[in-house]
Formats: sequence, C-alpha cells, structure tokens
Amino acid sequence: MEKYTIEGSPKTPNINFDLIGGILEIKGRSIPENSIEFYKPLIEALENYSSAVKPITTVNIQLEYFNTSSSKCILDVFKKLEGINKAGSAVTIHWHYEEDDEEYDEEWGNYSKNYEKMAETISDQESYDFPLIEN
Repeated sequence: MEKYTIEGSPKTPNINFDLIGGILEIKGRSIPENSIEFYKPLIEALENYSSAVKPITTVNIQLEYFNTSSSKCILDVFKKLEGINKAGSAVTIHWHYEEDDEEYDEEWGNYSKNYEKMAETISDQESYDFPLIEN
C-alpha cells in the first residue's frame, strides 16, 4: 500500500497518509460514532509504516473540533509516531489551529508536553490547505 486515505464526512476528518513520502495529514472534524473503529485502520497503517520508515515523517493536523474519544485515539496515533521516531524517522508534528482558539492551543499543550521532540505548533489565522498530497 502506497497511500492510505479516508474521505472525511461532517463527523470524520479527511486522512491522507503517503507511505512513500512519509506524510500524514488529518483535517476536519473528529466526532465519529465510534472513534476507536474509525482510527483503527490508521493505527494499523502506522504499524505497517513503522517496519519501513522514511528518514523524515511529517504530520499535519488541523482539526476544527474533536471529542473526548477522538482525543484518546489521537493520543494513540502520537504513541505510534513516537515509536516511528525511535525507529529512526525524524518525525515532526504540525498542529494547526486558529490563533484565537485557546481550547485547541491548550489541548496541544497537553499533547506536546509528552511529545515535545516531535511537536511544532502552528497558529493559523486562516484555514490551512495541505498542499503536500494529491489524491
């Protein structure tokens, strides 16, 4: 598998994972009926990727909103990324949020404390379009 893609919906984010280029993008809302089932294929794709990591792995996350169960799943994604980082890939996580969104800035602060070697916060004044992967 070269690319892993989930088309977003009003309740789920778009997920694009280019395994060849080492680029993961998550964008949209994350309030699925069952977060564990929604994120399970992505966790599996990250496990597969961890056996043949690229020198650089870039993660772009721009979530308008996510619920508590999605937050737990995002943390599971970060744990997999930490393993990928330890396996020799320089992982960088870009957390995109609107500048005046204190809630998401605080949430990222909670994540980045545990993953500060990989973490980079990007405050966006406008919506960010990920130009890295073409579907």
